This record gives sequence, structure tokens and C-alpha cells, in this order.
Amino acid sequence: MKIEAEQGYLIVAVNNDSTDYIACARVLAKSIHYWMPNAKVCLLTDKEIIEPAFDYIKILPYGDQSTSNWKLNNDWQVFWASPFRETIKIEADMIVTSDISHWWDMLRHRDVVITTGCRNFKNDISDSRFYRKIFDLNQLPDVYNAITYWRFSRISKDFFTLVKKIFTNWDEYKKTLKGGNEEEATTDVVYALAAVIIGPETVTLPSTSYPSLIHMKKRINNIRVDDWRKQLVWELVDGEFRINTISQRYPVHYNIKEFAQELEPLYDKLMGSS
Repeated sequence: MKIEAEQGYLIVAVNNDSTDYIACARVLAKSIHYWMPNAKVCLLTDKEIIEPAFDYIKILPYGDQSTSNWKLNNDWQVFWASPFRETIKIEADMIVTSDISHWWDMLRHRDVVITTGCRNFKNDISDSRFYRKIFDLNQLPDVYNAITYWRFSRISKDFFTLVKKIFTNWDEYKKTLKGGNEEEATTDVVYALAAVIIGPETVTLPSTSYPSLIHMKKRINNIRVDDWRKQLVWELVDGEFRINTISQRYPVHYNIKEFAQELEPLYDKLMGSS
């Protein structure tokens, strides 16, 4: 890897047959630039493209390692692809809803920090375990890779080398898990396994209020429908994102990928007037 800037945000987006992840990544980049105009944003993808929303566009250094439409297998490449000495990776189907530049000071307490736990739209820490059964069965740390920090170091290289090993040898690793019937590796489980091996205290900050995220999955928010937009009211006014009038102060994992199409013209309008 070649370091081209001291710090920045990295978004992995590889389209599949059903989802335009690059469109999601573009909206995320616009939300980052709205709140932090001087921030650097890098897109990591599988082909050469021109997208002015990004400060850097990098190609997967080891090519597309995915199987069919399962693109998560590419995640381990982020360490070798990032142009930043310090990186915050954010999942493509998210938006940043406030200035989070102060996070860097806290995150520097570790070489790697994986987000622990998540929040509902009321900003409360979620106690739902519906999506975390395999974590509870195996006493895995409750990590969410959706926001992950690392700085270029031996520890971070060791961590992502381990993530690569687990992804590429998933058939063996899944045998070690109770209830491990997942045919394909999910990034959260892989990061949790890597955290256990390298030491959770080395790669998490569970007692801090950030990094954290709002996760809009049904059970986390105690709503009746998978598409939260059908039950909850959202608005984006002067850059402030509200759900049922509640201001969202943490990055929002909106989860419904086509939501990016509704958000993008609103961010374009905001950026045009800022």
C-alpha cells in the first residue's frame, strides 16, 4: 500500500446483479463531505470508474475474490487498498448525520477499533439479540464491522491477515461454531472470530459512546415491517436527518439499499446550496 493522505474514510462498493452499491457509496460520500468538507473519501471497488464524489478511487488489489453475488469475501483487502495512514471504513448503505471528526482522537487509543453494539432510531443502545444468535451461542464479541477504524501498524496488518485467513478458509472455521450453518462467511462473524483470536481488548472500545451506529433493521427498532420507511417518517432538513422527529446523531445504517435513490437528490441540493 502507498500512503497518500494521513486520514480518511473508506467505502467498499462492488455491485452485484441486484444492488447498486456504488450509488449507495456515492450518497455516503456526499453526506461525509457535507458535514466534513475537508474529509478525504476513498471508494474501493472492482473496476475503473469516474465518480467525482470520491477523492480517491482504488481497485481491489487482489481482484474480485467473491463467489457469485456474495461480495463480502473482498472485505479483507481494505487494509492493503487504503491510501490513508489512518482509516475509518464505513459500509456503503449508510449516511453520516453529524460531524464525527472528533472520533479520530478516541479511536487512536487502539491500532484497530471495531464498533461494539448498535442503536435504534431513538438513539438507545439496542438490546435485541434476534440477529445475534450465533454471537450469543459462541460468546463472540458483539462487533459490527459497519464502522471500523485502523491505523497502519503491525497489529492492524496481523488483524486483517487473520480476517483474510478466516474468509478464505471459511469451510474449516464454520465447523468451530455452534449453530454455524452459514454457507457463506458474513463480515461481522469473521471480525468477531478474528477479535477473539487476537484479543477483543486489542480491537474494541466497548465502554465508549462511539464509534456507534443507528441500525434500521426491523427487530432492532421494534417495528412491524422490514422496510422501516413504511412505518416511520423520515426527513432531511438542512443536513439534519430525523426519524419520527428524532435527530439521528450517529451514522445511520439505513439497510434498504434503494433508499439511496431518494437521498441523493436531497444531498445534491444541500451541497449546491452550502
